[in-house]
Amino acid sequence: MKIFFTFLCCFILHKSFSQTLFLDEVTKVSKKTRTYKKLDSIKLKLDFYKPRKMDSKTPLILYTHGGGFSGGKRDDKYIESFANNMAERGYAVASISYQLTRQNLGFDCNTKSTDKINTFNSVSNDISYAINYLIKYKEKFNINPEQIILMGTSAGAEAVLNLAYVHDNKILSKDFKFAGVISMAGAIITLDKINSKTAIPTQLFHGTDDKLVPYNIAPHHYCDKNSVGYLKLYGSKAIANKLKEIDKPFYLFTIKKGNHSWSGRPMNQCRKEIVDFLYYDVLKNNNRQTEIAI
Repeated sequence: MKIFFTFLCCFILHKSFSQTLFLDEVTKVSKKTRTYKKLDSIKLKLDFYKPRKMDSKTPLILYTHGGGFSGGKRDDKYIESFANNMAERGYAVASISYQLTRQNLGFDCNTKSTDKINTFNSVSNDISYAINYLIKYKEKFNINPEQIILMGTSAGAEAVLNLAYVHDNKILSKDFKFAGVISMAGAIITLDKINSKTAIPTQLFHGTDDKLVPYNIAPHHYCDKNSVGYLKLYGSKAIANKLKEIDKPFYLFTIKKGNHSWSGRPMNQCRKEIVDFLYYDVLKNNNRQTEIAI
C-alpha cells in the first residue's frame, strides 16, 4: 500500500508539472456578471471568467459578439464554452454587451455609409469603457493591463479591428496599446493607420466567399457604388498583406470557399490555432508571419 501511494503521488506530480500554463487546461474557473457602464436607460454588462489560484496577473481576452449591430448575446453557449476553456488555460476572459444601435434598423446597403462608420465607432467606445472599468479594478480582477487582447466575431470583429487600427480613441489613455487582436470575419475602412508603431500581433480568420464582410478589398455587403450604403472595406487578406509589407506579425487563417458562417466557427473548430497564436505571438512575441489555408 505504501509503495502504491508513493507511485500515485509521483504520477500526479508528474502530470501537473507536465502541463503548460496558457497552453493546457490547468485551473478551475469562476464566472461573475458586472455592470461596466450605466447609460440613461441601459446597463452595459460583461461576463468575467476568472482563472482561480493564479500566482501572477493574468492576460485578458476581451470578446465582442456579432449580430449585425442589431442582435447577438454575450453569453451564447458557444461563447461560454470558449471563455471557460480559455480561462481554464490561465486567461481571464470578459465577454461584453454593447449598445445595439442598429436594432430594428438594419445594417445593409440601405444604411448610409456615415451611419455604418458611426456604428463601428460607437461599439469601439463601449469596448473602451469596458476596458477602463476592468483596468480600474485590475487588482480585483487580477489582470495585467499590458496584456489585453481584443477578440470579436463578425460585427464584433469589425468593432475590435476598428478600435485597434482606425478609431481616434478619446476614452483610453493616450499611451495605451493592445497586446493583440483576433478577428473572425472582420474588416476596416482604411489601412492607412497601420504602421510600424500601431501594428500589434493580429490573427485573422476569414472565408474567401464571404458576401457580407469582404475577405480582401470590396464594398461592405458588396453594395452597388451608387447606393447610400456603399463603403469600401479592407478585409483579412488586405490587413495581412499590409502587416507583411511592414514586416509585422500576423496569423491569417483562410477558409477556401468559406462564407460568413465562418465568423463564429473558429471559436470551436480552430481553438488550437487561437491558443497557438495567443501563446507564441502575443505572450512570447515570436514575431511570426503565419498563413494557413484550408
